[in-house]
Amino acid sequence: MQYKHIQNLVAGLALLGFDVRKTADSIRGIVPFLRDYRKLRQQTRQVDGGFPFVNIYPCLTDRYAQSGVAIGHYFHQDLLVARKVFHNAPERHVDVGSRIDGFVAHVAAFREIDVVDIRNLISSAKNIKFLRSDLMGELPGSLIGCCDSLSCLHALEHFGLGRYGDPIKIDGHLMGFRNLSRMVKTGGKLYLSVPIGPQRIEFNAHRVFSLGYLLDMVHGNYRLDSFSFVDDEGEIHENIPLGQEQIANNCGCVYGCGILELTKLS
Repeated sequence: MQYKHIQNLVAGLALLGFDVRKTADSIRGIVPFLRDYRKLRQQTRQVDGGFPFVNIYPCLTDRYAQSGVAIGHYFHQDLLVARKVFHNAPERHVDVGSRIDGFVAHVAAFREIDVVDIRNLISSAKNIKFLRSDLMGELPGSLIGCCDSLSCLHALEHFGLGRYGDPIKIDGHLMGFRNLSRMVKTGGKLYLSVPIGPQRIEFNAHRVFSLGYLLDMVHGNYRLDSFSFVDDEGEIHENIPLGQEQIANNCGCVYGCGILELTKLS
């Protein structure tokens, strides 16, 4: 119980912008920083390395971190769906609300991608075109039937919860999904990912979808071509056949990520 209280305290401080772990690592990193700084200064007195000391720029926590993040919802979904877009080579791919420095950047490395988001984007990056729009509102005529390939990765769960300045709408995810469907041509692909687990709202961060609800939501207008998921440990399971047991227990996830590759039927 005491450990749980500590976890809650750490989480509460994080909401206020105070990262307990980073602060602890920063304090731990002071001694190695001073030791290494002194050693390098001694070496410069012995050898002219050609680089003068101008500013001190302490990086106190990097020695304790991993070399990068190669796990989790965003890492796996962004790579997986980018590979599928590359393989399928659509005429036009449009993205709604996905991560710019992840999935969008991956796709922009090999083709043009149109990005739609409720927030503004200022970018001169090659291959990225941006349109600002609220997908819970009236869909602009230019977006109706606009593409044969559409992605919405880890975004639909936020619609209507106010997190990104969007209006509060209890059925915002359904309004958004209807507009997503209107954007895709018949026979086109929709790549959709959302958190999966016991169904709930964690206000104002996101919704978590049960697999049964999610499959019912897409049923009728779409064919499910493949289902993959990222589990609670951050590992991906690709192209998983879905039986009743997997659907009932949400593939064992409390807060996982379901990744659906869909083809629009009508």
